[in-house]
Amino acid sequence: MKTLREKLFEADRFLIAAELVSVRGSMNERTTLKARAFASDLAASSSIDWISITDNAGGNPQLAPLALGRPILYAGKEVVIHLTCKDLNRNGLESEAWMLNSEGFYNILAMTGDYPVGGSEGLAKPVSDIDSIGLISLLSRMNRGLNPREASAKAQPLEKTHFTIGAVTSSFKLREGELIPQYLKLQKKVECGAEFIINQIGFDSRKISELRAWMDAHGLRPTPLIGNVYVLNPRVAEIFHSGRIPGVVLTQPLADLCRRQAASPDQGKAFFHEFAAKQIAIYRGLGFRGAYLGGVHDLSSIEKILALERTFAADDWRHFAREIQFSRPGEFFFFAQNPGTLLADPARETPRLRTPSKHVTVTWQISKLSHDLIFEPSTPFARLGAKLCAHSRDPMQGPAPLRALEHFSKSALYQCKDCGDCSLPEIAYLCPESQCAKNQRNGPCGGTRAGQCEVDGYGDCIWLRAYERLQHDGREQTLLDHVPVIQNQRLRRTSAWANNWLGRDHAAKREHLAASDPGRSTPAAPAESVTPKPETVRS
Repeated sequence: MKTLREKLFEADRFLIAAELVSVRGSMNERTTLKARAFASDLAASSSIDWISITDNAGGNPQLAPLALGRPILYAGKEVVIHLTCKDLNRNGLESEAWMLNSEGFYNILAMTGDYPVGGSEGLAKPVSDIDSIGLISLLSRMNRGLNPREASAKAQPLEKTHFTIGAVTSSFKLREGELIPQYLKLQKKVECGAEFIINQIGFDSRKISELRAWMDAHGLRPTPLIGNVYVLNPRVAEIFHSGRIPGVVLTQPLADLCRRQAASPDQGKAFFHEFAAKQIAIYRGLGFRGAYLGGVHDLSSIEKILALERTFAADDWRHFAREIQFSRPGEFFFFAQNPGTLLADPARETPRLRTPSKHVTVTWQISKLSHDLIFEPSTPFARLGAKLCAHSRDPMQGPAPLRALEHFSKSALYQCKDCGDCSLPEIAYLCPESQCAKNQRNGPCGGTRAGQCEVDGYGDCIWLRAYERLQHDGREQTLLDHVPVIQNQRLRRTSAWANNWLGRDHAAKREHLAASDPGRSTPAAPAESVTPKPETVRS
């Protein structure tokens, strides 16, 4: 029997994946028994190439995916385990990965994860120690043989794991500063080790075609791209339209269409099945490697959708693509629209104007100048700072007056949380700890709503703000040149200035780690042409 990796890279058939949503409770709960029965049906179906199992989807506590996955794996079906960063730190994620590899679960979908929305006795605290880029990098290094003592190139590496690593991306973003950072982060995910990509839930064929065209234009065509098909029903359509699921957009015209269909005798069931079948046909026509079916909980519905899709003629998808275009007014597209197909035109990029942004501030301009003068390694100030810190009573804190100046200025200007491993220069002088709900240091998550953070109170996403600041200087294409960043928690409550001058922070350790781990991939800069759920996969 072929592995998932073999299926992904042997283009002999269009692949079909089904999502199995975990539930809250033990294996004997009524809802769990229903999920287990669905899993058994999927495992026995020759139409399903793999089954994907969620990890605390929607930010709610649920049964660990491994419990539902074991019977499927033992039945001989390929299983993809969702592994997210919101509930475990890097040690917990590594431990989970070792367990998965030991039990034969070799396929992982690596995600940052949904911000928690519940928990026993109140709202749970998210962990967010690393993000999806950090997790992909960790799994990739485990595949090469993780060095248990990274500071020593002579340490004996651990046994190699066998993970096929998947990742998620979203092209269904409204603003330029949301969309292009998603594309740049997608490129970094692939460079860091992602071997297949699933797109976010969405209902706009132009954006779907744009994702395919963008990957082709930036050398990512060999990476298998799987299309997300969420089978709607009237209730879920209302939830999506309300914006309650971060990163998922269902526009007013589509919501009105769903309401009209809900009034039919079968409550729109036939319509929603046909709608899903049309989406599968579009993905097939656009050259996606397969389709990922979510929102269904019985095999009979899946079989009806697949049977319907097989009745379509080879070119019907072109008509469906014109029909399923539910974008938002003013939505930004990387590529211009082809007037014939109404899809993305890879030959023409959308003109981008450097319009004034409220995020281009005097503080940012001063911060850039100060960094160039004081923290660039070759400057006299940097050499002096290193000397003063090295000879101070506590080199981790540096001279007391300098430490006081650092603490006061960074708290006042950036709401600094004193992490000691500063990412301000890499995010256009925006603090990821105080101004990002998920502490994203390697690009945006997929949960923004019209540029706003998915968590109330945070305002515009810091990566959108960073993009607009860099765009002001014509440097938006460098937004993620620094990826990957893995923050060193040992430095918390120490001087970030001293750590930078003395080479202790992540910026210095990236170079050291690359030298001590020759197999480690080094992400390339973006191509010059780049201008920079209830149960949903999330980037």
